[in-house]
Amino acid sequence: MNQPSPFDASIPVLTEVVAEPAAPAPAPAQEDGAEQLERRAVERWTGEEWSVLERRVTERILAQLQGRIDFVIEQRLRDGIAAAVAGALDGFTGQIRANLEQTIGEVVSQAVAQEISHLQTLGK
Repeated sequence: MNQPSPFDASIPVLTEVVAEPAAPAPAPAQEDGAEQLERRAVERWTGEEWSVLERRVTERILAQLQGRIDFVIEQRLRDGIAAAVAGALDGFTGQIRANLEQTIGEVVSQAVAQEISHLQTLGK
């Protein structure tokens, strides 16, 4: 018996490896005059100047992130409060159900006792 081929002849198959031509190395960026002056000035900065720059950059980044941080904190608080309320509600529901079952049991027992007592007085 002739078994069908596991491959469909209409689907092309890669038979040879095609290598892409190597990309040319990027040309070094040309600095304009202002960038050269800035680079030279930064190379001569003192420790105090670096500290001032660090403080300014830190303040700027913190200011930019403050809105995002507030949103994340608010969302996490909401999620935490929702989980806590759900857990408390589950606990309260269980307690209320148990107390209700006990109360209904007591009420039914009292009602049955009263009815039996009433029937006994009628039978006498």
